[in-house]
Amino acid sequence: MLHVFPEGKPNPLQDANLCSRLVFWWINPLFKIGHKRRLQKDDMYSVLPEDRCQHRGEELQGYWDQEVKRAEKDAREPSLMKAIIKCYWKSYLPFAIFKLFEEIFRVLLPIYFEDLLTYFQKFDPSDSGALFKAYGYTAVMNVCLVIWAILVHFFFYYVQRIGMRLRVAMCHMIYCKSLRLNNSAIRKTTTGQIVNLLSNDVNRFDRVVTFLHILWIGPLMAITVIILIWMEIGISSFAGMSLLIIFMLLQSFFGKLFLSLRNKIAAFTDTRLRTMNDVITGIRTIKMYAWEKSLAELITRLRRKEISKILRSSYLDGMNLIFFDTASKVILFVTFTTYVLLGNMITVSQVFLAITLYQAVKFTGILLFPMAIESVAETIASVQRIKNFLLLDELPQCDHQLPSDGKTIVNMQDFTAFWDKELRTPTLQGLSFTVRPGELLAVVGPVGAGKSSLLGAVLGELPPSQGKVSVHGRIAYVSQQPWVLSGTVRSNILFGKKYEKKRYMKVIKACALEKDLQFLENEDLTVVGDRGTTLSEGQKARISLARAVYQDADIYLLDDLLSAVDAEVSRHLFEQCICQVLHEKITILVTHQWQYLKDASQILLLEKGEMVHKGTYAELLKSGVDSASLLKRENEEAEPSPVPESPTMRTQTSSESSVQSQQSSTPLLKDAAAEDQDTENIQDTLSEERRLEGKVGFKTYKNYFRAGAHWSVIIFLILVCIAAQVAYILQDWWLLNWANEQHSLNIMAYEKGNITEMLDLNWYLGIFSGLTGCSLLFGVTRSLLALYILVNSSQTLHNKMLKSILRAPVSFFDRNPAGRILNCFSKDIGHMDDLLPVSFQEFIQTFLQLIGVLGVVVVVIPWIAIPVIPLGVIFFFLRRYFLETSRDVKRLECSTQSPVFSHLASSLQGLWTIRAYKAEQRFQELFESHQDLHSEAWFLLLTINRWFFLRLDIIYFIFICLVDFGSLLLAQTLNVGQAGLILSYALNVMVVFPWCIRLSIEVETMMISVERVIEYTQLEQEAPWELEFRPPPDWPNNGMIALSKVNFKYSSDGPLVLKDLTTDIKPGEKVGIVGRTGAGKSSFIAALFRLSEPEGRVWIDRILITEIGLHDLRKKMSIIPQVHLHHC
Repeated sequence: MLHVFPEGKPNPLQDANLCSRLVFWWINPLFKIGHKRRLQKDDMYSVLPEDRCQHRGEELQGYWDQEVKRAEKDAREPSLMKAIIKCYWKSYLPFAIFKLFEEIFRVLLPIYFEDLLTYFQKFDPSDSGALFKAYGYTAVMNVCLVIWAILVHFFFYYVQRIGMRLRVAMCHMIYCKSLRLNNSAIRKTTTGQIVNLLSNDVNRFDRVVTFLHILWIGPLMAITVIILIWMEIGISSFAGMSLLIIFMLLQSFFGKLFLSLRNKIAAFTDTRLRTMNDVITGIRTIKMYAWEKSLAELITRLRRKEISKILRSSYLDGMNLIFFDTASKVILFVTFTTYVLLGNMITVSQVFLAITLYQAVKFTGILLFPMAIESVAETIASVQRIKNFLLLDELPQCDHQLPSDGKTIVNMQDFTAFWDKELRTPTLQGLSFTVRPGELLAVVGPVGAGKSSLLGAVLGELPPSQGKVSVHGRIAYVSQQPWVLSGTVRSNILFGKKYEKKRYMKVIKACALEKDLQFLENEDLTVVGDRGTTLSEGQKARISLARAVYQDADIYLLDDLLSAVDAEVSRHLFEQCICQVLHEKITILVTHQWQYLKDASQILLLEKGEMVHKGTYAELLKSGVDSASLLKRENEEAEPSPVPESPTMRTQTSSESSVQSQQSSTPLLKDAAAEDQDTENIQDTLSEERRLEGKVGFKTYKNYFRAGAHWSVIIFLILVCIAAQVAYILQDWWLLNWANEQHSLNIMAYEKGNITEMLDLNWYLGIFSGLTGCSLLFGVTRSLLALYILVNSSQTLHNKMLKSILRAPVSFFDRNPAGRILNCFSKDIGHMDDLLPVSFQEFIQTFLQLIGVLGVVVVVIPWIAIPVIPLGVIFFFLRRYFLETSRDVKRLECSTQSPVFSHLASSLQGLWTIRAYKAEQRFQELFESHQDLHSEAWFLLLTINRWFFLRLDIIYFIFICLVDFGSLLLAQTLNVGQAGLILSYALNVMVVFPWCIRLSIEVETMMISVERVIEYTQLEQEAPWELEFRPPPDWPNNGMIALSKVNFKYSSDGPLVLKDLTTDIKPGEKVGIVGRTGAGKSSFIAALFRLSEPEGRVWIDRILITEIGLHDLRKKMSIIPQVHLHHC
């Protein structure tokens, strides 16, 4: 395998002993580094062999291939889900046992606590046996807690690794499939949709593996709790349990609604991102035509439809949160209301057991169970989308290698083919020709004649419907739209070949690149961007030609290469490169330069896909074919490629890529570097994505909430949240107080020998009902209002970012790859739409619950604040110590994921070129290297999370021991109601504490997305679109242009591309602007359109163009740009 990146540090997990693995001690060195300085890629550990992309991908691909064959045999549609299950069930299913024992311990703890509570009910200071028994129960409970914690962390660590392996395997399959798609399949998808599969759909696997076992453990837990409570309070338990079952059934119903909404949201998101990709990649054309407002309105309309579905989806999530938040309170109310109305008297032990068991089932059955349904529903939808992609048609394998006799040839006989079989008119019809070594075939014809399609047929991209094409020999291909990879100029030329200086310099000279390289900062070691933004179209075309020539192939296919360069360079390329360097090769040249036809061995004249003439130049002149008119039509405009390199079929600009940083050029740098050449000081012309440092500031949170609502609404939300938590605590306190008062009354009645009396039912039940109603009201208001504010915030920030992007200068798009910008509109906005609102709302609930628990415990046992304070300090420093490392690891995870998307998008853009050079294997290995680097970061992320949460559990153990043993020591001063309240709340901390911390970290991590979006709302802006001074409606009416001492550069720190330019263009004149490649011809037009602000003065009809708005200027001019935009 090709190792693109230097091997990372050896992974210490491989040599760690059992104890170190159990407590994650082996990861400690990473935390020490993270505490001292920022973590870098070099600090990451090498991916483990069993987690490598190639291994995982080939394994799952084997199961998928078997499933496809079996489905063909059974005449059914193949199931990707079956392939996944067959591949991973053996490694995943055993963890069901760990999950089962984890839940068993969760149920056993309340039972042990009830026995402990019996000690308080029958407290006798002289009964030492009861005291020792109570200490025994406490010790057993804490042992259970230790076992429970180990099982939890063991389960999560290993199932998350299984999820990572599944995601990596699926990424491998998607990328490999994308390299094999035929052009019919390419038209059915877009680059954005494929990137979306890699950026969103596959991520579902990381989440779903943690929830799958909940689907069976949740109902089993509910049944167990029903039995235990029934044994305690009898038939009354069925009232509450019926309500629990109704809640779970409602959540299942909501899960189906959620799946339907997710499918609709995905469709709206795909449309919005596809449109946004067209806008970003065609931004120059859009700005010159002043289309920003209309496209902003289009995207805003699409976004409005999308956000309406997202809001409904969030409300469904909110209902699940409401069930989690209030269900236990409502169920508790229904259970004990039924119990007392049937004439029973409640006891503290009954109340305690009900509270603790309902809390246990609330977490698994009411919180995790609907999350599991939702996650499974999302995953099923994602698997279906991935399966549809994997079932797209593939390009048949073509063998272009030399036959045994070693003769190179291109032969086409009666060739007819269709790009789209639904169209009756063939793209090519009845073509026949033969080209042998040393021959140059020139293909000419008017626009749409099928010249580029002919090259596609030779490449095997356009399969025949009739006739055949025989190609023997290695092919080199130069596309009509030059494809330049992110990397050095040299790496683009070598394209994986070994650097041989003599041959390399010969190619540079033949391709007229010597002077161009002298002007580049680092000559051929200058790094060019993923869109070649530092190069002119002519330079990119010649680099593509140099790449082809350096390959030393047998057959050269050149698609309209000479149209991208000026006349002098065109003549040099034809004479020095095509006629000399390639004179022994088979060369098929598509051209509009008719002056070179006389030097061609054969000329193939096409019109509407049919061969009008074939022969030499002399034969063409004698043939009687009206070649003059055809050639005239041919030269009136350049032919657009019928099938562009980019499979998006939406734009003929550069392709989208995802977040791009300098690391994405590393593979090419490694391939290209000469043994005697220093590459350390290479400067990337594309800006590296800024890696945000430190924690997310308060200002980001403030801007986030303020984008969603006015301060008065936010303050109201805070008050409602506090009121809800107070109501929850008061309800539990009142119920236990009721039970305690009844217990005291029973004791008094027993001592007096009277019949047991019941308390005033109307009073206690009335207060209990009122507190339950308040809990429900405040809980519903809190959840729905919070979700509305946060989703509205996402919508507001999206619109602000869109406006900011459309008003950004062109230099911003030159410095930032399309994919980096698109990433904010896809992944970051996706987090803000779907994950952050729910996680933030959950965090608010659990945080207030945790504060409530600690407050109750301190009120009941004030002295416990003494050890709790140092525990809080330890927790504070532990969290800070953890976040120092986790923030860097998370950002490393984001930055290492970006090149994965970029490599995919770049590969899709250059698909024809990659397949022509038979470079699929090398690009696949590059992808695997990028994916493995990301796996290194992801592996560290899930490991450090387990490290942190295990240590949180240690803090919790200390706290629970203090509460347990402290309550025993103070048994004489505590009544049974107080003991029951603090013990039940302390037990609840077991779930709430780690869950709250996990959510806080999750929220802070996702707030990085908010931070990035807010950063994009504050971009440098170009001049206003309209100013107070407006030109007359009939301006310009003459067309006089005057420039005086104009200097122009594309960015404030960039080089001058126009220097002290002074000229006048009179009305009615037709002016030709000439010059060699890179002379500034396009920059002259850019200055007129103010794509960057020119220095000096430019007048159009005596109005200074810098004194009017950009739209007033640009709408009055028209242009046919070099790079076309086709938006669907």
